[in-house]
Amino acid sequence: MSSRTNRGILDRLKKGVVQGAEGYVFELERRGYIKAGPYVPEVVLDFPEAVKELHREFLRAGSEVMVALTYYAHREKLRDVGRENDLEFMNRQAVRLANEVAREGDALVAGNICNTWAYDPQNAQASSKIVRAMYEEQLGWALEEGIDFVISETNDYLGEALIALEVIKQLKLPAMVTLASVQQSQTRDGYDYMEACKILADHGADIVGLNCDRGPVTMLPIIEKIRSVVSCYVAAQPVPYKTNAQFPTFESLRTGSGEQAFPLLLEPFLCNRFEMAEFARKAQAIGINYIGICCGGAPHYVRAMAEALGKTVPASKYSPVMELHPVLGAHVEEKHKEFLADWKN
Repeated sequence: MSSRTNRGILDRLKKGVVQGAEGYVFELERRGYIKAGPYVPEVVLDFPEAVKELHREFLRAGSEVMVALTYYAHREKLRDVGRENDLEFMNRQAVRLANEVAREGDALVAGNICNTWAYDPQNAQASSKIVRAMYEEQLGWALEEGIDFVISETNDYLGEALIALEVIKQLKLPAMVTLASVQQSQTRDGYDYMEACKILADHGADIVGLNCDRGPVTMLPIIEKIRSVVSCYVAAQPVPYKTNAQFPTFESLRTGSGEQAFPLLLEPFLCNRFEMAEFARKAQAIGINYIGICCGGAPHYVRAMAEALGKTVPASKYSPVMELHPVLGAHVEEKHKEFLADWKN
């Protein structure tokens, strides 16, 4: 199937920032369509209209990319929930849903692969064969259904990310490869994030960077260093949570009573929309080319980020006009300025 638009990802990036939006799995879990724990996107088969609606909301809010919901839709994960026989249908259906909504606007469709939990650097030769086979079957189906480029994301191991990149390049598609940053300063196989991104770029990745795990405050310093060492396009898709120097990832956040907040007690740590808008501005200022959001993302964040990047999007018709609120009025605007001042400090 041919793509819906003649403006590919690389053409768009040449002209300016491309905005993405992810967090499908978390948002659909909050809406009651995905089970927390395995986080397998069974919703693609069980409630396809829910997936289309979220695609549509992200599209209206400013995302230029509909990411096929195939995150964790690989053989290893589906076996865990007894749906391995649904593997092909789930992958094909996810791409079809993304295509259907992309046609409603001038959007691209991204095939999606992720960390498999099968890669073992201590047994790299055998485990690499397993990983490669999973990527090849997922992306083979995606290519037949019609995708514009591939996002390989949340990579804990550089070794696994390189396998993904090889498979994508064999399909002759643009490749965006982003690393998870759960570890303090390096991938699980011992490469610092800057070095890992440079290696990926040197091996032909069109876009490199980080996604997930870190919120705006703790992702920005690393992504700025990555920008300084690679000449290719750079992507940043943080989670919208208030991580900090003590708790740099959302997995490390703790409640007041010391409980681990990830993954079901994270609401008190959510950023507000103005903080995510400020992240988009800062990312653009340091030369980040693909700016998005990951787990915890929702349409109101996407719209705020789009508008911070200078865009007017369909959902802008309903952007806040608080000065017309009969009770709050302009006082709200002053409070928002305080929020941003605190964030900048």
